Amino acid sequence: MEFLLITALVAAFVLLIKHTKAKGRIAELLLSLSARHKEIEELERQEAQLRAELETTLNEMQRFQPVKDAEAEAERLLIDAKGQRDNLLASARLHLEKAETKLQSATGEADRIVVMANVQAHKIAGDAYAAMGKAKELTDAAQAMKNLIEGYGDEYIVPTYNLLDDLAEEFGFTEAGKELKQARESSRLLVKLGRSATCDYAEANRRQIAIRFVTDAYNGKVDSILSRTKTDNHGKLEQEIRDAFALVNLNGSPFRNARITVEYHAARLNELKWAVTAHVLKEREREEQRQLREQIREEEKARREYERALKEAAKEESTLRKAMEKAQQQVAAANEAQRADFEARLAALQEQLKTAEEKNQRALSMAQQTRAGHVYVISNIGSFGEEVFKIGMTRRLEPLDRIRELGDASVPFEFDVHAMIFSDDAPGLEKKLHRHFLRQQINKVNPRKEFFRLALAEIRQELETLGVEPHWTMNALAREFRETLRIEDQIRENPVVAAEWTRHQIEAEASLDIVEEDVLA
Repeated sequence: MEFLLITALVAAFVLLIKHTKAKGRIAELLLSLSARHKEIEELERQEAQLRAELETTLNEMQRFQPVKDAEAEAERLLIDAKGQRDNLLASARLHLEKAETKLQSATGEADRIVVMANVQAHKIAGDAYAAMGKAKELTDAAQAMKNLIEGYGDEYIVPTYNLLDDLAEEFGFTEAGKELKQARESSRLLVKLGRSATCDYAEANRRQIAIRFVTDAYNGKVDSILSRTKTDNHGKLEQEIRDAFALVNLNGSPFRNARITVEYHAARLNELKWAVTAHVLKEREREEQRQLREQIREEEKARREYERALKEAAKEESTLRKAMEKAQQQVAAANEAQRADFEARLAALQEQLKTAEEKNQRALSMAQQTRAGHVYVISNIGSFGEEVFKIGMTRRLEPLDRIRELGDASVPFEFDVHAMIFSDDAPGLEKKLHRHFLRQQINKVNPRKEFFRLALAEIRQELETLGVEPHWTMNALAREFRETLRIEDQIRENPVVAAEWTRHQIEAEASLDIVEEDVLA
């Protein structure tokens, strides 16, 4: 018995290989057939467009009486166009007929391979082979029922980046949409060619009814599943489609084994693949656009900052120079007793002017260097917990303004700055740090998120390896967070403090409402 089972497994494996090759050939021919259908549709569309253009031309030509042959010329052009159209259509239909013939031949060959393999397997293993196939169907159906009852857990969550691994770098949402359209067209062609389902009824009418029954049942389930496609549920929906395949085929067994074909099932799974891929690529494009808009806003803020700093520095320089001229005049006119005071004042003004010139030069230099900026290392214990750091970059002249923006209403507490590093190539330094700490990224789905779970000493060590030695603040102050913990303890222990804090918060909210009303007014 064991020998028969092993032999059956070998026969099944051979069957699978042959069937897979045949399915691949059928898929190629389906794509070719779909392309021919589209060629004919395009030619018919071009014919209608050409006819409309010729009629327009004829109407225009009829306006000119001196051109007596206008109608005859238009008719000749129309006849020529029809002739070209007919030739193109005939050629396209010939290709279509050849493709359909090849498809039917390949389909027949695939069916013949399957039948022969089944016959051979039955000859070799007899009932053991049939029992093995039936056991697989019943196991799949039982698992499908279990999933329907208990739901689809986390074991069916799969990372969607696997879908993108085989795609070209320039492959985008538009291309994925075309592939999805092609996949749907392939599914429709299988239905049209009667390849979506099969059964063992000999009578044609009963056979068609049974096939329509399982096809409608399966498509109803699959269409509903595909309507719920998102970026993060590919594994779950794929299993739902597989379960639908198992249950529909189980329910079709009383109707002389009415069942969905494996190739149609594969075609619908291919639809799911491209639907999810399109969603993922669309989301990626949205994220890239959001990042681009954020970068543009940051660049614009930095530009305005530089312009304002340059204007302020120029104004300060002008004021100081005027003050120095006045001081020099006072020194020249002063007596010995006053001279020392005026000279000290002049020296102080010269020092202020030097500082203003350096500030002006720094702002001008940063405005001219498009990659100069600050790389920062910040944390927010109250919002994200211990040993979670954000490593980011800003080109702002005042980088702390960017940190304050990050600690706005989207997080409950302000950020603590552990290091602020000026670099002539801030994007390059940021990229090196992100690449080095790639495995420590908190968000394993979106690589653009800049949060990492690691010890601060690791970041410091890597920066030292890169030859960067900024000033470090190793301990997070977390002032608001620690103060919040202290207040919570007091509120729990002292009702008077709790009442006082509540009153204070209500008054603060009322004050904010007044400010908002004034702003809106």
